[in-house]
Amino acid sequence: MKAVVCAKYGPPEVLQIKKVEKPAPKDNELLIKVKATTVTSGDARVRGFRVPLSFWLFARIALGIRGPRKNILGADLAGEIESTGKEVKRFKKGGPGFCISWTSWWCLC
Repeated sequence: MKAVVCAKYGPPEVLQIKKVEKPAPKDNELLIKVKATTVTSGDARVRGFRVPLSFWLFARIALGIRGPRKNILGADLAGEIESTGKEVKRFKKGGPGFCISWTSWWCLC
C-alpha cells in the first residue's frame, strides 16, 4: 500500500509517498481500508515540530527524539473494514468504519 511518510521533522518537503507493508490486525483490532481522511493543523505541527518552548522536552519524548515516532501522520479516517482480528465479533469485513487513529483504542465502527 502507499502512504505519505514523515521520516524527520521539517517543512512539507520532508514528506514522501512510499510503499509500505500493509498492517495485519492483532486479535482485537480491525484493518480499515481508508476512503477519506483529513489533514489537520495538528499534523502540520507534528511534522514541523512546532511546540511551545516550555513543552519542547516533553514533546520530543512523546512524539519522537529525531523524527516522528509514528511516521504516518493523521488523526482520523473513514472507510471500509478490510479484515478483523480473531477476537472481533461485532464488526464484519465489508462494513463501514471510522477511527480516531492516534490511539488504537479509540477506533469506532
